[in-house]
Amino acid sequence: MCANIVVAEDDAKQAELVRRYLEHEGHDVTVVEDGRTALETVRHQEPDLVVLDVMMPGADGLDVVRILRAERREVPVLMLTARSTEDDLLLGLDLGADDYMTKPFSPRELTARVRTLLRRNRRGPDPAPATVPAPAPAPVSEPEAAPDDEVLTVGVLRVDPSRHEVSVAGTPVECTPGEFRILAAMAAEPGRVFTRARLLDELHGFDKYISGRTVDVHVMNLRKKIERAPRRPARLITVFGVGYKLTDPAKNVRHASS
Repeated sequence: MCANIVVAEDDAKQAELVRRYLEHEGHDVTVVEDGRTALETVRHQEPDLVVLDVMMPGADGLDVVRILRAERREVPVLMLTARSTEDDLLLGLDLGADDYMTKPFSPRELTARVRTLLRRNRRGPDPAPATVPAPAPAPVSEPEAAPDDEVLTVGVLRVDPSRHEVSVAGTPVECTPGEFRILAAMAAEPGRVFTRARLLDELHGFDKYISGRTVDVHVMNLRKKIERAPRRPARLITVFGVGYKLTDPAKNVRHASS
């Protein structure tokens, strides 16, 4: 799987190491040293993937991701960061990064994650079936709303997979694709405890290279969007030592009082 990859890293030794490992995998690699050049290069080359350091001169990695997504560029972004606090990681994913690695990191793990992102991005629609004579067109009618059984509800939380919509008590909630996948899976089985490994399957398939920490970051971001008090979650609950579950707070209160 040969790809055109842009590496934005202002540390020359780090950039050279990443370049060598990616070229060894057969990729064409362009290295740039600052955020502004990274933006110009992505706009000109339209690469298959961007490896993006957070701390760079000119414009930092977070600014680059923000601008790329504002321009509706869907190129996968793997962020490299020396920051490891939850807020920093949340911000990067919330802006549209697809994955992140904290420094120092293993170059072999980086190449594995690059393979994963490229594989996910290149999964296209199934091949079209052989052409067959088209049946006579049915009378045109107004599209109907999705049946109730296609909409997932957990209390006042509503998840509509067909429309990729989420709302809480009627208020729309904007979710990233990763957040939506996690929420839809849990809403389909409310009360069930999902391990991190199970949620990783929802995010990236059976891929062992994406860190379970990615799940934790998505969950924290979701809590900021669907909980009244994110630091004291009542809906998306941690089951210590196991994983997470999605519940109806109103039912929890009734059970606690009975």
